[in-house]
Amino acid sequence: MKSDSRTAISWKRRELPVLVLYALVFYAVIIRRSLQLSHDYSLNLYGLRPGWIADRLNDVSDAQWRNFRGNLPVLTVVFGIFAFVANSSRVLFHLKARGMSNVWLLISLAYLLYLHGACTVFVLSIASLYFLLVKIFVKTKYFSLMLWTFSIFFLICNRVYEGYSFSMFGQHWIFLDNFRGAFRWQICFNFVILRMVSFGYDYCWACQGSGFDQKKHAECCRICKSGKMCYQILQEKSVPSNKYSFGIYLCYLIYAPLYISGPIMSFNAFASQLETPQKNYARKDVVLYGLRWIFSLLLMELMTHFFYYNAFANSGLWKQLSAMDVFIIGYGVLNFMWLKFFLIWRYFRLWSLICGVEAPENMPKCVNNCYNLESFWKSWHASFNKWLVRYMYIPLGGSRRKILNIWVIFTFVGLWHDLEWKLLSWAWLTCLFYVPELVLKSVANAFQVENTLGELFFREVSAIAGAVTITCLMVANLVGFVIGPSGISWLIARFLQKEGWPILVGMLLTFYVGTKLMLHIQDTKRKGR
Repeated sequence: MKSDSRTAISWKRRELPVLVLYALVFYAVIIRRSLQLSHDYSLNLYGLRPGWIADRLNDVSDAQWRNFRGNLPVLTVVFGIFAFVANSSRVLFHLKARGMSNVWLLISLAYLLYLHGACTVFVLSIASLYFLLVKIFVKTKYFSLMLWTFSIFFLICNRVYEGYSFSMFGQHWIFLDNFRGAFRWQICFNFVILRMVSFGYDYCWACQGSGFDQKKHAECCRICKSGKMCYQILQEKSVPSNKYSFGIYLCYLIYAPLYISGPIMSFNAFASQLETPQKNYARKDVVLYGLRWIFSLLLMELMTHFFYYNAFANSGLWKQLSAMDVFIIGYGVLNFMWLKFFLIWRYFRLWSLICGVEAPENMPKCVNNCYNLESFWKSWHASFNKWLVRYMYIPLGGSRRKILNIWVIFTFVGLWHDLEWKLLSWAWLTCLFYVPELVLKSVANAFQVENTLGELFFREVSAIAGAVTITCLMVANLVGFVIGPSGISWLIARFLQKEGWPILVGMLLTFYVGTKLMLHIQDTKRKGR
């Protein structure tokens, strides 16, 4: 056995330099060709503006990134003031959960009035009605039916009626349509709906009595063993019944640092940290977190000044490109999206940490370090994934109905993002690609590796499966966020014609190499534990 183990280690050591060399060459080719494409097509791309780096144009074609980047100075000043007021109030007046909820309620209402103007009344009205229904139905068998009917009804109606017009409620209210604020309330309300569901279920389960064994969990949790409080304990442990009040509920829904885009956290986790501020991040850790964010922002600025991936996607010019260039743009768009959401989510999470509330971390892993769909979704919108597991996957039956559950869950995820066919196509394509992965995983779990040859074989199969999965993931995201369902046939034809075959094979080979590098990273992390 020792001899076999040495053979496996020796083989891994020999292949690692080759894999690293291939990766370096791959990225050199990608960077060189990306620079060339950005230079050659810059006059034909939409959304490029004069930049501040090396007299180059800057790709601000993505509306979400453009708005966030443009409002960053104002947001920083506003949240700086909010943090100062909230933290000073806590220290000066020795405030606990109820007191802090009142402080944050006042701050957040002022923030909402700026964002949504008169439309703030829609947010507060729907939230108040939901709170009343939860209190009425919480101990009945119709509770879950009420909760999901109410949530999905308003999720759809808010989008269909585009946030409603005040004229719908009478002509004497029409003047309020001139005071709708700076930001569409129905966009932010998607996050509010997730928080409403969280409050409803957390309150319901608290009334039934939580079966969470904190002591047993702490014995096997690496974070808890280190003396910190992990998110799972904050989430699973019910807060005292007086914390499920209307004031704390409303504060949770509109808590300013996380209101616009999350990260999403459960009601239990939020309410417990209003009582006792987070202690997992010391002041030094928060400063380092902020510095890393600034470094990532500079990286994004370099990316958008030199590589116009998103502008290619928005301009539709990718249809004129070769199969190789389509792959480069698709890969670049996926990395751009990852870095964009990384910056947005971590910015708001940073302010929440400064204010004493630790939300779950989105994107704990780089997009280029995920070789299966399950790890991708756990590492992309990670806080949403936790929400889906707690409030949908487990109530639907968990692993007993896993294959059926993913179709229900991803359909909800598609609808939650927006009422568009391309997003439903993205959701259903993801499910379609997810099913074979689940089947292969169950087969792999039944397969017992007994020798080095078996281990190496299993590693090769994992790498091949990873290459196919990453390719499927790219296709699903291109369909959902770039080309739409109408572009599927074009994409398939592009890569299955004579010119596209070598690129498809090269792409699979590249993702195979990338998966093997990820496996090496996993091995290194295991040794370090």
